[in-house]
Amino acid sequence: MTYSPAQRLTSEALGSAMLVATVVGSGIMAETLSAGNAGLALLANAIATGAILYVLITALGPVSGAHFNPVVSAVFALRREIGWSTACLFALVQITGGCAGTLLAHGMFDLPLVQLSAHARTGPGQWLSEGVATFALIFAILGTLRARPDAVPVSVALVIVAGYWFTASTSFANPAVTIARTLSDTFAGIAPVDAPAFVAAQCAGAITAWLMAERVFGWRPTAREEPSLSGRLEE
Repeated sequence: MTYSPAQRLTSEALGSAMLVATVVGSGIMAETLSAGNAGLALLANAIATGAILYVLITALGPVSGAHFNPVVSAVFALRREIGWSTACLFALVQITGGCAGTLLAHGMFDLPLVQLSAHARTGPGQWLSEGVATFALIFAILGTLRARPDAVPVSVALVIVAGYWFTASTSFANPAVTIARTLSDTFAGIAPVDAPAFVAAQCAGAITAWLMAERVFGWRPTAREEPSLSGRLEE
């Protein structure tokens, strides 16, 4: 089935909104119910995020590729499998949808809709973590598309859940999610002043993963490999 550009943009906006609403909302719920146990709160936050990622990628992958992440879209543009105009439009609606998801989460928990986070997340370890987390995400996507395209939803969900625990930053790995989380002064938030360094590290990790994947898997897709879950997106 062929989807229109409007349908693809709506898919990216909706998926990004639901992803961020889950990240922020589950963080609020986890912090409320964990009685100060930060490990338990993080576990709950990670499980909810992985679960919604699996569902969203499975449902919306055939429509837009289920990127929900500007660096994912950028990597597909670098691989010349989507155009840069498409990647830029995707990034715009991903960021917009993510911010809407933050407001939705606040509304569900009767919190002020508009907030700015005071949650400091900074330092070399945090920046390195974001680079590593984003590298793992992009490499997993490209590798799984080559090996088993039907396993992309579970691969992405699992690499993000793992990233919550093996990185010091808890694996944002997504500029749209990072920007959206600056608008929430809750468990999932990040101070606006700390967001640019996270985004820079995410971009560096994504580019490194693209270069490494091109060396390991080859530049062009094989005859059986789809460039994304939705096939080739027409300009």
